[in-house]
Amino acid sequence: MDTFDFEKAGKAVITTELEAIKQLEHYIDSSFSEACNTILNGKGKVVVMGMGKSGHIGNKIAATLASTGTPAFFVHPGEASHGDLGMIEEGDVLLAISNSGEASEILTLLPVVKRRGITLISVTGNPASTMARLAQVHLCIRVNKEACPIGLAPTASTTATLVMGDALAVALMEARGFTADDFALSHPGGALGRKLLLHISDVMHTGEALPMVRENATVTEALMEMTRKCLGMTGIVDDQKQLLGIFTDGDLRRLIERKIDLHHTSIGEVMGKTPTTVSKDMLAAEGLKLMEDKQINGLLVVENNTLIGALNLYGLVKAGVM
Repeated sequence: MDTFDFEKAGKAVITTELEAIKQLEHYIDSSFSEACNTILNGKGKVVVMGMGKSGHIGNKIAATLASTGTPAFFVHPGEASHGDLGMIEEGDVLLAISNSGEASEILTLLPVVKRRGITLISVTGNPASTMARLAQVHLCIRVNKEACPIGLAPTASTTATLVMGDALAVALMEARGFTADDFALSHPGGALGRKLLLHISDVMHTGEALPMVRENATVTEALMEMTRKCLGMTGIVDDQKQLLGIFTDGDLRRLIERKIDLHHTSIGEVMGKTPTTVSKDMLAAEGLKLMEDKQINGLLVVENNTLIGALNLYGLVKAGVM
């Protein structure tokens, strides 16, 4: 085993699977368009079926369809014949996957599927197979060979099936005009959902937690406000809470270096007069990018120049935006 060339074997697999994907271009034809239109115009859901490795791929295809605007779920054909077929209703589209096109567990179900008027789209590697012949639409995923050296383990064929499923999902997504906002609504959890759903208003400090002093406050008073609110900055406002400027930890360090009298100097004299501000409706992820671009650690939130909130980099980290 010490002399076995693992790199060569790995690269051979990639080459074979790339060829299988390339071959799919020939199968994106009128049948593909018909399949997309059938799903797009359908009144129900897409129900995906497959046995063995095809079932694993089918699970992923169903998940991709569902998350990109096409309601879909996976049903195991073995379970379907013992009651789960009741999940499929008239108006649904059955997307049945089998490389051979002869999966007995699926073929057993087709008479019932046909009798209930459910549209069948088959995905097989054999256009002459039973599943292909019985389907209203057939999508071919034939490959010249598997990447497995003995030609038995589904490898190139499952890759081709997965790519065909992605092609379906993305084509339907574009046809529906599915947007990033739509995507966010089906991905509320995890980092992706937080980036797409969280707005500045969801993470900003407001009310008593908002650091804010009048322009005639001393630097020491501003420092005490920054310490209480723990954002590393404070907004400077007039009596109507109109934003006049900002004072940050970095500003304080520079004042100390200049040996400014912190007890008697007013914050209005030393504040930064061009603070970076944002709207509460901005995505939190956009706020993060703004901070990164400007190399700053905090943002002030205004509405008609009235200070209504503040946030810092730590708050975005804590919220899971980065």
